[in-house]
Amino acid sequence: MSSLWRNLKAARPLLSPHLSGLSSARPRPAAAAQAPCVNPRRGFSEKRFNVPPSAEFVARVSGIPTMAKLPFQETADGLDAAFVGVPIDTGTSNRPGARFGPRHIRVESAMLRSYNSGTRAAPYESLMVADIGDVNVNVYDLKDTCKRIREAYRKILATGCIPLTMGGDHTIAYPILQAVAERHGPVGLVHVDAHADTSDVVLGEKIGHGTPFRRCVEEGLLDCKRVVQIGLRGSGYSADSYEWSRAQGFRVVQAEECWFKSLEPLMAEVRAQMGSGPVYLSFDIDALDPGFAPGTGTPEIAGLTPIQGVEIIRGCRGLNLVGCDLVEVSPPYDTTGNTALTGANLLFEMLCVLPKVIYH
Repeated sequence: MSSLWRNLKAARPLLSPHLSGLSSARPRPAAAAQAPCVNPRRGFSEKRFNVPPSAEFVARVSGIPTMAKLPFQETADGLDAAFVGVPIDTGTSNRPGARFGPRHIRVESAMLRSYNSGTRAAPYESLMVADIGDVNVNVYDLKDTCKRIREAYRKILATGCIPLTMGGDHTIAYPILQAVAERHGPVGLVHVDAHADTSDVVLGEKIGHGTPFRRCVEEGLLDCKRVVQIGLRGSGYSADSYEWSRAQGFRVVQAEECWFKSLEPLMAEVRAQMGSGPVYLSFDIDALDPGFAPGTGTPEIAGLTPIQGVEIIRGCRGLNLVGCDLVEVSPPYDTTGNTALTGANLLFEMLCVLPKVIYH
């Protein structure tokens, strides 16, 4: 922390008197008087909202990695939204490594800035946001981990906070949605993925990253007429891998329907489908083509582009989002860090479309 403190002290001349702790009557140092005009709110958190320090003042490589370099706090008390990690991969069926997803997403999130230049969203002028760390998972027992996740999210949701989750494999959506439905009732679901994740039993097990939405339907956690699955593709165990989803009333949008086009028109239809009820957004990074996001456990070729992924999330603006997740980032399979970087940016886009976010 000593190096970070030196950076903060060095940044002080560029800050407003309120943020630097200097009296407004105190003369500004000559160096500061000659500095270019900058927005002082980019420096540190103000009293009302947490604002990440800007790389204009504090080096990205300094400090303890939290999501977007936001403050860390142990609970969701007082927060409108919180980033939370669920570092498990014991539900994976192919390549492991997603337990390291939250850690690497946080590291790559140092590139994030405070404003969304594409949409002019200003989340840190709108919401109190922090990183509340990771759920204390049991890497030896998946069922116990699901119990721990459910209990942790009950506490988060009880504060009125909206969780933005860094996975972890997709198993985590099941216990999270158990907690979400306890608070909000059956929810709509925008599910972005290469796979439907609606298997019943895999290798004799009913809980894993290929089964969460089957379990959610069985327990009445989803409003099935308000579920859309986008980006599904790949070889299957039957001629119609998505028959079960359609039978429940889900809208299924296979990847082939997304090729070579903008998804803005699709998202206009999705907004109409979701209506004003509570909605959960679950985004598996393997929805993106592995050429863009190779660091994942179950890659499928011919997927969505990052641009389409952003279009989907931005298309959720105006929905009553009550929670979001970004799952299945497996850093060992992408030594460039670009998959985790993409995940961090998609999580920022999710923050920007939450209810009550201000747009300039």
